[in-house]
Amino acid sequence: MSQRTDARRSLDPDTLLSVRDLSTRFFTQEGQVNAVESVSFDVRDNEILGIVGESGSGKSVTALSLIDLVESPGRVTDGEIWYYHPDLADEFRGEDGAQVEGDHVDLRTVPAQVRRALRGPSFGTIFQDPMSSFNPSITVGEQLAEAVEVQRRASANPRSTRSRTQGYGFARFLVDAVVPGRGYVSDSSMDRAIELLEQVGIPDPAARAEEYPSQFSGGMLQRAMIAQALAGEPDLLIADEPTTALDVTIQAQILDLLRDVQADRGMSVVLITHDLGVIARMSDRIDVMYAGEVVERGDLEAIFENPVHPYTRGLLGSIPDLQEPQPRLEPIAGNVPSLFDAEMGDGCYFADRCPNAMRSCLEKPPERPVDGTRAHRAKCVLVDRQYDPTEGLSKGANDSDDSTDSNAQAEKNASNARTEAAE
Repeated sequence: MSQRTDARRSLDPDTLLSVRDLSTRFFTQEGQVNAVESVSFDVRDNEILGIVGESGSGKSVTALSLIDLVESPGRVTDGEIWYYHPDLADEFRGEDGAQVEGDHVDLRTVPAQVRRALRGPSFGTIFQDPMSSFNPSITVGEQLAEAVEVQRRASANPRSTRSRTQGYGFARFLVDAVVPGRGYVSDSSMDRAIELLEQVGIPDPAARAEEYPSQFSGGMLQRAMIAQALAGEPDLLIADEPTTALDVTIQAQILDLLRDVQADRGMSVVLITHDLGVIARMSDRIDVMYAGEVVERGDLEAIFENPVHPYTRGLLGSIPDLQEPQPRLEPIAGNVPSLFDAEMGDGCYFADRCPNAMRSCLEKPPERPVDGTRAHRAKCVLVDRQYDPTEGLSKGANDSDDSTDSNAQAEKNASNARTEAAE
């Protein structure tokens, strides 16, 4: 189990969300899948935290775990999610089972209905595929207006967070369904939905609000999803691959929109992506995930200027060099490991793909500070020692010479990524 004393150590008013030792498992007929393994990170006020890694590294499951949307057979099995919310902390302070520290409350210790009530006013989400996230049989404007109406009804019930039923039960639904002129969505909520469409850059928003999702282009629908996520004016926006399947020009527009919205509203953002170019353009700090773990973390300069973990170097080394194109890319050898508990082993999960794997990698490395600073940390033996070829594992993906070339290419590509982000 996680240690609560460690979780409380860094809690301060500037930390909006503090995740400690979060673990999520999927209990399947084939066995237990360790999708998220003791993940910890902080999200500060008015910052963008980037989480990057290959598909299957646990990024999206981590995001779903934060907002209690992991579906069966998955379950959050351990960890703490400390959220800065003075009113919520006052409400649960002193109650049995609830963990409160100052103005932070551990959301894993409050009732599930309370966590559900926080979706919208506290946590907004941009999902990967907007086409599958909108109801194709309801207009975009109506769906945005419903999101606005839900939050307005919740705000109109001031008794307590846990009683946010929006004041709208089955009886009122039946009345609205059969009485002409009645409906769930008010005119003011529809007006607000049109305003949101205008704010995210959709032209002629009043007319567009009357159209269905199939009538929107991919970029337009992604903008509409951003508008929906903003309907509750959340403190934290979770953007899960917000530019997937969009062409490069539209990607740039969506990223510029997210940056502008974040700056205007002073929100915090958790940006999930596999694209290091997006990370370089958007993020203040970066967590690199592999096989359900955070293997390296630091600010933008630390990760791009001084990457330590071979996986981080591999990601940087696989970026195409547009200024001096190479005959072929330098992909990371091998595949993402199986996350079945029985197959994961006890050592570093990246060892069988690592060009610098040594015998010491057969044991799980702890997270260590790089160059003595807590701001840059990595789970790797190379944090405080050099690669020793005499201890190299024969199953390493490359020999030491290839490793040197790969590291040099990683540093060069990191420089190119920073330059493109600045432009």
